[in-house]
Amino acid sequence: MLSSLAGKPAPHEELIDVASLISDYYECQPDCSSADQKVSFGTSGHRGSAFSNSFNEAHVLAITQAVCEYKKKMGYDGALYIGKDTHALSTPAQISAVRVCAANGIFVCIAKDEIYTPTPLVSFAILEHNKHNKERADGIIITPSHNPPQDGGFKYNPPNGGPADTDVTSAIEKRANEILQNKLEDVVLVSYEEALQSKYVSAYDFITPYVEALCEIIDFKVIKNAKFRLAADPLGGSSIQVYEKIKEYYHLDMEIIHPYADFTFSFMTLDHDGKIRMDCSSPYAMASLLKLKDRYDLAFANDTDADRHGIVTPKGGLINPNHYLSVAIWYLFTHRKNFTKDLKVGKTLVSSSMIDRVCANLGIDVYEVPVGFKWFADGLSEGWLGFAGEESAGASFLRNDASVWTTDKDGIIMTLLSAEIMAVTGKDIADIYAEFEAEFGKSYYERIDAPASLEQKKILKNLDAESLNIQILGGEKIEKIFTKASGNGASIGGVKIVTQNGWVAMRPSGTEDIYKIYAESFLSKEHLKQIQTEAQNLIKELVG
Repeated sequence: MLSSLAGKPAPHEELIDVASLISDYYECQPDCSSADQKVSFGTSGHRGSAFSNSFNEAHVLAITQAVCEYKKKMGYDGALYIGKDTHALSTPAQISAVRVCAANGIFVCIAKDEIYTPTPLVSFAILEHNKHNKERADGIIITPSHNPPQDGGFKYNPPNGGPADTDVTSAIEKRANEILQNKLEDVVLVSYEEALQSKYVSAYDFITPYVEALCEIIDFKVIKNAKFRLAADPLGGSSIQVYEKIKEYYHLDMEIIHPYADFTFSFMTLDHDGKIRMDCSSPYAMASLLKLKDRYDLAFANDTDADRHGIVTPKGGLINPNHYLSVAIWYLFTHRKNFTKDLKVGKTLVSSSMIDRVCANLGIDVYEVPVGFKWFADGLSEGWLGFAGEESAGASFLRNDASVWTTDKDGIIMTLLSAEIMAVTGKDIADIYAEFEAEFGKSYYERIDAPASLEQKKILKNLDAESLNIQILGGEKIEKIFTKASGNGASIGGVKIVTQNGWVAMRPSGTEDIYKIYAESFLSKEHLKQIQTEAQNLIKELVG
């Protein structure tokens, strides 16, 4: 249900008490008998809040100790690159992690001057290190992504530079919970001062190498020659200083909106549910930038760790993420000489089927996987995925020479690519997508979220096709029912039902107490609504 406060400035009473949050991080202890207070790696790491005893120092100490042990077991003897975003809990969590790493004799690289580091820059640093060194580096990114200000998050990226696969996170999660259960007896610690003075902690410049290499993946000359007036909104996140460096290095006419960190994120407009959420794909969270769209030729935003993108054009307003993914794929495979038909396009099974239609027209194979960017890391690293994206506005792609750039989502290259596309084509992103609709049909796509208990999420996650007594969806005969992705055969943690002109996917969230219904119709809004209603009724029958 849409909140009456959606799209409106955050009222004072909605702002978090930062001092209390950080106090709870250090003082409160999780109850290991409570499932929602244990370590739990969802689709993108462990997330929680100190207010609910689900992201406290105990969690970070336990997870970091488990990562150190895993790193040693696997023989990853290179540096551990650690990045953090601008959530209030991220700096305390980085301090806790560094204390454990140094005590375990793990060499770590943290950002010089204690500045914030976006997710893609950590991925980039890992890959660059491993390109030139025998010692395998990996990384930790401390971020809950676009989640509300009270949340914290912790992700581990192995040497392939992308989010860790399920077998890795399961092992780390299991060991971390054992450590919690044993009251942290197995955690090795030194003071933060000792850690910083030790040989194990180094200050690293994440920003300069990344920014200077951007010309290998983005055509800045054509952007500059177009004389675009640009606006970049980091949403108070970790990309602030990255955009400042990009503006300076490539001499762009670009204004940076909200160029400061505010732990309460008081400048945000509220999301659909009345919560503060730095979701750059939400028209409600992006309402303030949308008001400015006519001042610029192009405006864009990233979430707090800059792994997601939001594109705002004068004609299209906030471009639907699925629409932009389709446009980006078309552009790259028609304007990059090294993006040949041998490369595949990676998409999650809940992304729009418009991508499939565009790719089919270009003669490109689609590699469809479950939700989670981790499924794309090896394909990007090995160079057989030219582009990989997911409906939640996250993507990455290869450099101009078809070599790897990042294997985690990179919202920064996606925003900059939109400027290149408009400069080269002379068209608004919305106009290019309208051409797709004229050729391939109009897509009606929507995601619905609903509250779900842990038990309901468990039932939905473990569904099998045989348990669904259904032959018709939206008035059409069902062609396929998937519980495993067609690309890699991995479990989708839910179910996807496909008909000739529509589909629906139902899965529990890996990070919030909700389930999600994704649906698409190529017939009408009414047909989409029919699919959604039937899916909701089916879920009620299955999980109560």
